[in-house]
Amino acid sequence: MNDLKYLSALSIPLSAFIALYLKGGWLFLPPIYAFILIPIVECILPVSAENFSDETKEKRAVNRFFDWMLYVNIPVVFVLLIWGFYIVSTVNLSAIEAVGLVVSIGMVLTTNGINVAHELGHRQESKDRFLSKALLLPCLYMHFYIEHNHSHHLNAATKEDPATARYNQTLYSFWVTSTVRQYFGAWKVQMRLLKNYNRSFFSFYNDVFWYFIIQFVYLLCVYLVFGVLGLGLAIAAGVVSFLFLETVNYIEHYGLLRSKNASGRYERVQKIHSWNSNHVVGRIILYELTRHSDHHYKSSKKYQVLESHKESPILPFGYPTSMVLAMIPPLWFRIMNKRVPANMI
Repeated sequence: MNDLKYLSALSIPLSAFIALYLKGGWLFLPPIYAFILIPIVECILPVSAENFSDETKEKRAVNRFFDWMLYVNIPVVFVLLIWGFYIVSTVNLSAIEAVGLVVSIGMVLTTNGINVAHELGHRQESKDRFLSKALLLPCLYMHFYIEHNHSHHLNAATKEDPATARYNQTLYSFWVTSTVRQYFGAWKVQMRLLKNYNRSFFSFYNDVFWYFIIQFVYLLCVYLVFGVLGLGLAIAAGVVSFLFLETVNYIEHYGLLRSKNASGRYERVQKIHSWNSNHVVGRIILYELTRHSDHHYKSSKKYQVLESHKESPILPFGYPTSMVLAMIPPLWFRIMNKRVPANMI
């Protein structure tokens, strides 16, 4: 029964459903819940670095219950998204209400869309990978599947990785460099894959090209069914979702760099090359994404068996609080710069 705690990951979509039902000022309920209430609770609750025994990890790794905790997000995300399209196309919202609607849906697309897509994208089963791409579709970030799995995990904690924020780089600069470099990085990976298999640009296997087409068709369908306001919501919520994702990327790898050996090659990714967080609420709501050090150390591990390691650098706050701090660069630098190992600067 203790594992039912992962149902808490649906609390942000639940707050969004309440927001869409009540409208008005309630449309800001999800950001208030995520960035005010959760940080307060995380300051009160103890941090847990406890790990499972080897026997327990083996059982949890094959328990399908944890997979269904992910699958339930697919209908939740798309029902909420369609409901949002319906509201924006039929209800006369004020400008401030429209902002609340965009931010709330964008947050759900991040926490229960991209985050779950990230977990499923590391799986070997074709159905899981299909669902990963489906969740990335409304986020307008399907190329993330290619870039993340073929490039980020190879280049993390290096200057070659777009998703690794440089020391003293602001979040807002990172938004630009990471989104642009990741998109072109995905194309670079895709062209290399096509070349390796002697396939043409217009091949059925040019995934990044088809991602562009699929996302265009998605936006066209939204426009045809829900009009220009629906299209505006689809684009704005998608942008908000991947900017939140990049904010998470920012706090996960800020300032951490791998060293090079005598041959000029980077050392293997270690447990010291990602920021970790053991704040309980963030761990549960984000399906253990906050144990990011272990995820990069062995990306094939499922979320329910990720561990905390003593050598991993620890964020002083949970993910929600860290994201807010990152939006205030002077405060972020004051808190985090002294925690970045001197040999990585």
